[in-house]
Amino acid sequence: MTVNISEVSPVPSLFSPVSLGKIELANRIVMAPLTRVRAGSSGIPGDLMVEYYRQRATVGMIITEGTYPDHASQGYVGEPGIATDEQAAGWQRVFEAVHAEGGRIVLQIMHAGRGTHPDINGGRRVLAPSAIAIDKKTFTEKGEQPYPVPEAMTTAEIRAALEDFVAAARRAIEAGADGVEIHGANGYLLQEFLSPAANQRTDGYGGSPQNRARFVVEVVTAVAQAVGAERVGLRISPEVDLGDVFETDRDDVLATYSTLVDQLRPLGLAYLSVLHAEPGGELVQELRRRFDGKLIVNSGPFGGQTTREDALQQIEDDHADAVVVGRALIANPDLVERWRGGHPENEPRPELFYGVGAEGYTDYPFLEAA
Repeated sequence: MTVNISEVSPVPSLFSPVSLGKIELANRIVMAPLTRVRAGSSGIPGDLMVEYYRQRATVGMIITEGTYPDHASQGYVGEPGIATDEQAAGWQRVFEAVHAEGGRIVLQIMHAGRGTHPDINGGRRVLAPSAIAIDKKTFTEKGEQPYPVPEAMTTAEIRAALEDFVAAARRAIEAGADGVEIHGANGYLLQEFLSPAANQRTDGYGGSPQNRARFVVEVVTAVAQAVGAERVGLRISPEVDLGDVFETDRDDVLATYSTLVDQLRPLGLAYLSVLHAEPGGELVQELRRRFDGKLIVNSGPFGGQTTREDALQQIEDDHADAVVVGRALIANPDLVERWRGGHPENEPRPELFYGVGAEGYTDYPFLEAA
């Protein structure tokens, strides 16, 4: 039998296009949601943030830094918000700049939960699934301070938080975002509900894996109904000890996250993003099978900076549909060009990751200037 070579589907490469729901990516390099705290006290993206994201528009898709849906949920000094029309207008300028360069950008909606402090969120209450504090310190406007003991959320407050996610998603899409990512990872509010270490409730939102997954399912479902599932992604980080979530029981982790993705599968979300040390391992690939949709993965925080070889391997081994890259994109706004041509890379300057100015933010040289 003669095979028409033109009809044979090519093996995907890191530089081949891919569709995540309604979001069309020119390549499979995705910019990680990187906290950079350059939005000032207003939480409104300004010229500096517009330029930062514009510079990196050649990646297949940008996921913005975590953005608070209401003021009480702000987790960092200088974090941007999407809680007001003014903040949405600031993000609109970012989206327009990225689109002008041919890029795609989704806004990550992040409720910090117990990972905030009254000296960060303007003196507002700190809410979480249970009244259990993070046993660490955080940087506030008054210096480093211990995390406070949060108040356990009432059912009405859980519903209000869900509505804040929905309102934030609507603002983002109306401002021109290609989609939104719900932050269910890194020890913030949604993962606090998933984790038995942070969630010791005895009502319908606590106890069993099904109950602990309930709030995340409700939030993602409500956002998908509001803006279209094909524009919604979810980020999770099973077994990642950030913010004292302590997901140490593999059987419980598998039961909890399997329940979560099983319930989300019928929605037809744009993608599932997983932060894990072993993207090709049994846990992540089982969740991928259950999700039955596009998977993007991020393993950089565990083995150091994600390299070109790491990213190529993830795609070639079919561990994911796209690779989420962080530090390499901080230091190399033209990373796609560098990786495509095998060019040298700028080294990141970690001491400047968090700051107020352009240094270590928008001043990394491009190839032609290097």
